[in-house]
Amino acid sequence: MRRQDLEHLIAAAADVTGESELVVIGSQAILGTYPDAPASMLRSQEADLYPAAAPEKADEIDGALGDGSQFHRTMGYFAHGVGPETAKAPAGWRERLVRIEVAPRMPSQRPAAGLCLEPHDLVLAKCAAGREHDVAFAREAMRHGLVDPSVLLERVPDLPLGQAHRAHVNRLLRGIRAELRTS
Repeated sequence: MRRQDLEHLIAAAADVTGESELVVIGSQAILGTYPDAPASMLRSQEADLYPAAAPEKADEIDGALGDGSQFHRTMGYFAHGVGPETAKAPAGWRERLVRIEVAPRMPSQRPAAGLCLEPHDLVLAKCAAGREHDVAFAREAMRHGLVDPSVLLERVPDLPLGQAHRAHVNRLLRGIRAELRTS
């Protein structure tokens, strides 16, 4: 996915839901801060998002723009309607969202904005999820210098996880940092 694809999804989701601000919490949120993020971080054809003021409308996004929809078949990418509880981001993440304005598009001319997870919060949410592709995403963000490992480690205690899970995330981040230092 490219930044223009993400903007298209945000505009389309605004049209579908009637809401002008969409929170982007999945991996493609990296495009909010880094419009030209490395290709290795942009492999997903999906953007996870929900209307900021009306998260319950996420189902409308899935129906109109989701996996297998006409939109997906036409454009080659899709939106996954999620909720605010989906990302296990550190406390304060809402205050750090990165806003991207999306120009009005035909036919509705509705202005829209994407509120993207800040890169450190995104990487921590990915580490909390812990799936192989999430850890690879975190590694790439660190390898390309898009996040500061010390900021990541500072925010680990603020993750909404149990102590053992936070300790695992801490070890994971320290391991990636050490691996990157030796390569």
